[in-house]
Amino acid sequence: MSEIKDIPKHWQVKQLGKVCDKISLNGIKIKQKDYLKEGRFPVVDQGQEMIGGYFNDEKLVVPTEPPYIIFGDHTKVKKFINFKFIAGADGVKVLKPHTIYDPKFFYYLIHTVKIPDKGYARHFQFLEVENIPIPPLPEQQAIVAKIEELLSELDNGKQQLQTAQQQLKVYRQSLLKWAFEGKLTKSWRESKTDLPTANDLLIQIERGKETFYQNQLKEWENDLKNWISTGQLGKKPSKPKALTIPDKPNVQQNEKKWNIPKNWIWSQMGTLCFVTKLAGFEYTDYVKYDDNGDLPVLKAENVGQLGFKETVFSKVKTESIKMLTRSQLFGGELIIVFVGAGTGNVAMVPFNHKYFLGPNIGMARPYFNINSKYLELFYQSIFGKNLMLSAVKAVAQPSLSMGTIRQTPIAFPSIEEQAKIVEELESKLTVCDKIEETISQSLLQAETLRQSILKQAFEGKLVNYDLQIKNYETATR
Repeated sequence: MSEIKDIPKHWQVKQLGKVCDKISLNGIKIKQKDYLKEGRFPVVDQGQEMIGGYFNDEKLVVPTEPPYIIFGDHTKVKKFINFKFIAGADGVKVLKPHTIYDPKFFYYLIHTVKIPDKGYARHFQFLEVENIPIPPLPEQQAIVAKIEELLSELDNGKQQLQTAQQQLKVYRQSLLKWAFEGKLTKSWRESKTDLPTANDLLIQIERGKETFYQNQLKEWENDLKNWISTGQLGKKPSKPKALTIPDKPNVQQNEKKWNIPKNWIWSQMGTLCFVTKLAGFEYTDYVKYDDNGDLPVLKAENVGQLGFKETVFSKVKTESIKMLTRSQLFGGELIIVFVGAGTGNVAMVPFNHKYFLGPNIGMARPYFNINSKYLELFYQSIFGKNLMLSAVKAVAQPSLSMGTIRQTPIAFPSIEEQAKIVEELESKLTVCDKIEETISQSLLQAETLRQSILKQAFEGKLVNYDLQIKNYETATR
C-alpha cells in the first residue's frame, strides 16, 4: 500500500497496472549460468547489482527503446535502465509507463509503494493494483528535478558512510590477522621469560585430553553403578569411546597456513576440542519443542559472522532431553554452521546460561582450559575461516562434516598469550563496534530521509505549482 495519502486536487489517480505496459520476455531471457563476464549487451536481472553480466546474442535484446523500469518480481528490486539490455533469469518485469508519465517520475513513484514481503513468491501482483497519482507532465518533470537534487546530496553522504563502513571491515580483519600472526602481542611476549615452549604446549594438550577422557570414564563408572543399584532400569550407560584423532590437514589447508612465533604451534580443532552434533535419530526420537520449555535451543540462526546472535528461541524441557548429555551446552562451547548459508560461521556460547544443541550446527567443547573466545575470534578472521572452508564439499549446497571440522588447523599460543590476545582484540574491536553502530544508524536515518523526500514529492509538497502561469518553485516549507 502506498504511503501517499493527500495529493493536490488537480492530480489524477489511476491503477498502476493500467498506466504502464509489461514488455513480453517470452523466449528472450537467459539463465544466470549463461552470463558472460564481458560481451556486447549487458544482462539486467532482479539482483541488487545494476548489471548481472553480459551476453552477445542481439536477438535476445529487450524490444522497444529505453528507458525501462525493472521490477524484481521475487526480490522487489527496482531499477531505471536507460540502455539496451538482455533480461536475465526468472522474475524480471520490464515496465514501460504510458506517455502520461515522465519515466523517472514513475520510477521514483513506485518506491513509495509498500509491498508485503512474501519471500521468494511473486510480488508484482501487489504493485500493479495500487492506485498512484498522475500530476501534469511539466509538474512531474519539476518534481523529478528537485528529487534528484536532494537525493544527489543524500547519496553522496551515504556513499561516504558506506566507504567508512567498508574501511572498518578491512581494519577489523587486519587487526585479527595481526593478532593471529603473533604481532599484536609481540612486545608482551618478549617481556615474558616463563612462557611455555612449543614442545611444552604439545605436552599440555595431551595432558588436557587425557584428563578429559579420565573424567568421562569416572562419570560413566558412577552412572553404571547407579544403573545397577536401581535394578538396571532403562538403557545401560555406554562406556565412552577413545577420543577421536583428527585427519591431518589437507593440501589446501597446509598451503594457507602462515608463519607464527617459534613458541606457538599449529594444532587442529579436533585435537583441542570434542566435536559433535545432534544426530538425526536423536532429534526425531527425543527433541520436542515446547513453548513452556526451560532450555533454549540453538540453531544456525544464532551463529553470525561476528559471533553469537540472540533470537526468539525454540525451547525444550530439560527432563525430556536429559539422556542427550553431549548436546547440553553450559557456556564456552563453540557452535559451528556446517550446512547451507553461513557454513563455516563460528560463535561462542555465552556463559551463565544453559542451552541445547539444535539441528544443523556442530559443537566444539574444549578438552581443557583453552580460551574459547580466542578460538571464536580466530575462526571469525578471514584467514581462520578460510582454513575451515578449505574442507567444504564442492556441491550445490556447501557443507562440512564433523570430520572436516576436526581437521581444521588453528594457530595455538600459550593459554596466557591467548588471554592477552583476547584482551587486546576486545578492547580494539569494541571501538570498531561502536563506530559501526553509529554508521548503521546514520544509514538508517538516510533511508528514512529518502522516503520522506519521496513521500513529500508525491503528495505535491516538494514544489509549488501555479495552474495559471505554469510556474514551479521549490516549496519553502
